[in-house]
Amino acid sequence: MNNRKLLSAVAALLISTTILQAKDYIITEYGAANDTTKLSTEAIQHAIDDCSKAGGGRVVVPTGNYKTGTIILKSHVELYLEHGATLFGSTQLKDYKRLKPNYLSLRTQTETIQLIYAAEADDIAITGSGTIDGRGKGFAKLSWNDEGITRPHLLRFIDCRDVTVEGITLRNSGCWMQHYLACDRVKIHGIKIFNRNNYNNDALDLDGCHDVVVSDIIADSDDDGLTLKSTSPRMCENINITNCVVSSHCNAIKLGTETNGGFRNINIHGMVVKPSADQSSQYFGKKRGICGIALEIVDGGTLENVNVSDITITGTESPIFVRLANRARGYYEGQVIDSIGKLCDVSLSNIRITDAGSYGCSITGLPGHPVENITLDNILLSHEGGGKNCPVPTDEKEKEYPEATMWGPFPAKGFFVHHARNIKFNNVEIRTTSPDERPDYVKVDVE
Repeated sequence: MNNRKLLSAVAALLISTTILQAKDYIITEYGAANDTTKLSTEAIQHAIDDCSKAGGGRVVVPTGNYKTGTIILKSHVELYLEHGATLFGSTQLKDYKRLKPNYLSLRTQTETIQLIYAAEADDIAITGSGTIDGRGKGFAKLSWNDEGITRPHLLRFIDCRDVTVEGITLRNSGCWMQHYLACDRVKIHGIKIFNRNNYNNDALDLDGCHDVVVSDIIADSDDDGLTLKSTSPRMCENINITNCVVSSHCNAIKLGTETNGGFRNINIHGMVVKPSADQSSQYFGKKRGICGIALEIVDGGTLENVNVSDITITGTESPIFVRLANRARGYYEGQVIDSIGKLCDVSLSNIRITDAGSYGCSITGLPGHPVENITLDNILLSHEGGGKNCPVPTDEKEKEYPEATMWGPFPAKGFFVHHARNIKFNNVEIRTTSPDERPDYVKVDVE
């Protein structure tokens, strides 16, 4: 046998040996109870620890209902939920560990709580066809910034690599459903999200992550839907999001609000945005949603090379919002943001918007700091109309929280463009169901 064949045979043997050695760690064999009156945290954690120490494998949650507090996922462990399996989060704060990660670029180093947590882990996964239900309605909002403090995240992964979340259903977090911070090589596929039971109920937050694929998910959230953030100097970079259905009372697809590092090489396509079929509760936003596509730089940072295409939007008050401003909020106490960021090189194409509110859309920068190189191509904007002529806003609102409705209805029934350079509109159609006095476009300080 020549050397090449010998090496191939050895490699095949090693792979097959590894597959044979990997095994399932079933939580009921560690004492987890199919009984939501009993806490199974220790049993689940013991199974995870044993799996990781052995070099990896699957921790299996069998069909049934299990109650848990904080569990910590570790390297080379796949948490697998069988069909009919549900992990219920405890509604008692004492059952959640207060954890302080080593990642130094967090805005605050306050200890936080979450149902499932991982930090500095490699090759981790949550898969299967079961459900994780945080029962987040059981945690009252006690202060303005209490998310992760007295109301737990459902999933929080920090500084991890090779992360997979696939097939499962996520329901009812205490605040953000999923927070991936400074993670690399993330795959989120085929999951279902319902998060409308408390304040700050985002569906998905990718924060300073690199090399991410999000596909084929259905998300229904009270707060923002699919959200990219940058709460550190680390950019959110090389992200592909495709084939998703998103409902949100706030912003369905959003880059921001935190933007310290910025966003680069973002591709979002093949999406459906629509109002939720379940309007039984509302904590923030508007019933038909505030915005379909929000692209923001407000805390320094750069947004560039962003492509949003093949989107169908039903509802939302102000469907497209592109905003460069200067809120200048840092990610740690006392940080000074001393420069305004940059927003440029964006393509918005093949977007069909119907049943929108009458606010109109906007592309706005600041005096001396224009939004640059934005192309809008093949877009239909159809809304209820009925607007009256109104003046151009005189307040720049550069320090305010950016929201598409922050100025009220725009002076244009189509697009209000302010402080901008090289903005191109190709094959853009504006329709209203009722007569509207406003022009299709209003452009001020535009080159």
